Amino acid sequence: MQLKEEILQILEENKGYYVSGEQIAEKLYVSRNAVWKAIEALKKIGYSIDAVRKRGYCLSKNSNIFSTQAILAALPDSLRQLIHIEIKPSTGSTNADLKKMAENGASEGTILIAHEQTDGKGRLGRSFYSPADTGLYMSILLRPLFPAEKSLYITTCAATAVSEAIDCTANVNSEIKWVNDVYLGGKKVSGILTEASLDFESGGLHYAVCGIGVNISTELFPDKLGDVAGSISNSKNDLRARLASEIITRFFRYYSTLEQLKFLPEYRRRSFLIGKRIEFIMNNNDFSGVAENIDEKARLVIRLDNGELVSLSSGEVQLKKGDIIR
Repeated sequence: MQLKEEILQILEENKGYYVSGEQIAEKLYVSRNAVWKAIEALKKIGYSIDAVRKRGYCLSKNSNIFSTQAILAALPDSLRQLIHIEIKPSTGSTNADLKKMAENGASEGTILIAHEQTDGKGRLGRSFYSPADTGLYMSILLRPLFPAEKSLYITTCAATAVSEAIDCTANVNSEIKWVNDVYLGGKKVSGILTEASLDFESGGLHYAVCGIGVNISTELFPDKLGDVAGSISNSKNDLRARLASEIITRFFRYYSTLEQLKFLPEYRRRSFLIGKRIEFIMNNNDFSGVAENIDEKARLVIRLDNGELVSLSSGEVQLKKGDIIR
C-alpha cells in the first residue's frame, strides 16, 4: 500500500477529527515532511483535508470520494482483517473478472468493485446496465464448505443484506422479489447474480462469486428502462462507500452462520410475492398460482391453480398481469 493510501486510511478512521502529523509519522515510520507531501497529493485528487497548525490534519465529514479506504474505515475491525477490496475504474464484468481471480487462487473475502461495467451480467443471460459512477457494482468471492445444493442460500442471504443496507443508507423501505431482486417503489433497484464452480470430487463448491448491482441514480439511464429500473436516492451525494460497507458487513454477518439460515425470517418479512398470483416456467411449461410461503430451504412455495403445491429452488417468477408491485 502506498503511503498516501495508508494516511487516507488513518484519516478515514478518524473522519471529522484532527490527527497530528507527528502521530501519523510515528505510526507509519516516516518523516512529517513525507506525511505533508502525501496529504498534498490527496488534496490534488479531490480529498477535502484541513490542515491546522498544532492540531494536524482532518478529513471533512462531508468527504464522499469513493475509495477502498472509505469502505474499510466503516467496517468492523474483525471483518477488515478477513477481506481484500480492489476498485477498478472500468471493467466488462466484476463477476467475470473475479471468477478468473478465483481460478488463479484468490482467497475467500476478495471483493472486486468497479465504477462502471461495460458488460454487466444479470440472471438468465440478461444484461445489467452499469453506467459510470451511478451505481455500486460489486462481486464477492466465497469458498464455502457446504454442498452445492445449498448455494441458493448465498443469493437469498445477499438479497437480505442488500435490502437492509439500502434501507439503512438511503432511509427507505425496500422489498425483495424472490429470489434475487430488490425493489423500491415498484421498481427494481438491485439485482444479485451468484455463479459457482463445482468440485465434482467432493460434491461441493470449488468457489462461488456473488455479484451485486445497486442503482444509486438512474439519471443516465435510457428511457426504455424508466418503467422497470429505479434508484435508491435522488441525492447528488455519493452513497457508494457507505452502501458498500453496509452490504459487506451485513452479508458476512449472515454468511458466517449461513447454514443456520439466520437471515431467513428477515428475508421472508421483506418478500412482497407472498399472497400474490404469479406466473413461472417449470420443466419448459407455463404455470400460474399463488405464492404461499418461503420454506426452510429458502424455496418459494406455490399453490398451483389445480391445488398442487410446488417448491421452486431456482427460476424466474413474475406477478400475474393486473397485480401491481407495491
